[in-house]
Amino acid sequence: MNQDPVSLDLGEDYPELRDSIRRICARYPLDYWARLDEESGYPTEFVAELTEGGFLAALIPEEYGGAGLPLRAAAVVLEEINASGCQASPAHAQMYIMGTLLRHGTEEQKRKYLPEIAAGTLRLQAFGVTEPTTGSDTTQLKTRAVRDGDHYVIDGQKVFTSRALYSDLMLLLARTTPLDQVAKKTDGISVFLIDLREARGNGVEIRPIRALMNHNTTEVFIENLRVPASALVGEEGRGFRYILDGMNAERILVASECVGDGRYMIRRAVEYAGERVVFGRPIGANQGVQFPIARAHVELEAADLMARKAAALFDAHQPCGAEANMAKHLAAEATWKAADTALQTFGGFGYASEYGIERKWRECRIYQTAPISTNLVLAYVGQHVLGLPRSY
Repeated sequence: MNQDPVSLDLGEDYPELRDSIRRICARYPLDYWARLDEESGYPTEFVAELTEGGFLAALIPEEYGGAGLPLRAAAVVLEEINASGCQASPAHAQMYIMGTLLRHGTEEQKRKYLPEIAAGTLRLQAFGVTEPTTGSDTTQLKTRAVRDGDHYVIDGQKVFTSRALYSDLMLLLARTTPLDQVAKKTDGISVFLIDLREARGNGVEIRPIRALMNHNTTEVFIENLRVPASALVGEEGRGFRYILDGMNAERILVASECVGDGRYMIRRAVEYAGERVVFGRPIGANQGVQFPIARAHVELEAADLMARKAAALFDAHQPCGAEANMAKHLAAEATWKAADTALQTFGGFGYASEYGIERKWRECRIYQTAPISTNLVLAYVGQHVLGLPRSY
């Protein structure tokens, strides 16, 4: 918050990246996503094109086969995917999950996994954190990893672990020291990189969850799973810090996705309001239709500026926790306003799946809840930015 905004470059807009993403997305129209939504399917072809183009390896350093681009570039990719009417969630996870491995993994782990992730021959899209009984209170997680010689034995359960059925690797958070044996409740939690190709049927069972939106989310049941000690990422007991370390990037990337979804919804609302004629004139001429669209646009542009600022601070290696959280909050609120406005503008047709509005409307709602709820962001701002007493 002490950063001088005048001296801060808000970052390049990457028009070439945007054009490349638009060309790919043009090959995946509304009916493609409608079919996947109906089937709870995974966009295999879409992800393959993004991988082939190197977009999912944007943040992986060149020495490991990636593009070595800044976070702002990755944010542009995700924003443009959603702004084109496609779905960025299958792309974003690999971008920010990989960061924990990149920052805290051993050189051996990085050289083993990152080139294959960059090439697309290995998928890291599953992040096993949330549990049925603990929710956002990560320090209370029940998944347990016990050292046994050169292995760890892991038992537990995760929920809302998206894309686990389509991932080769899973980043897993587990407690290695019981809660009653640590000085701080954030201690004693470790991160493991699980090879799901070996673990499925050998201690790991994955069950899909049918949800409001097609997020390919699952429950993961872990029983007596033996993994080599080399699966540990970083130091034992420091996993909570490692996860927090990557959350600013996650918030910024998700904020950019929100901006993309909001822009898609506003564009569709403007087009429909200009074309739809009722009582002898376009409905967009009515202030009751026009003003909500204009207000949603104004709020979305403000959210975009905060997301750009947060990304610029991140790329400049400056503290950005407040900005990253505020960007995610503002963008989640703005895109939900844009989505609801678009649905209202389309009226009854907004509920028809062929128009694609109701699908995007459902997708936009998730940002109010995940990857962090808007209430938890407000709690963060209240405590860490404004200095108010801790509320939870």
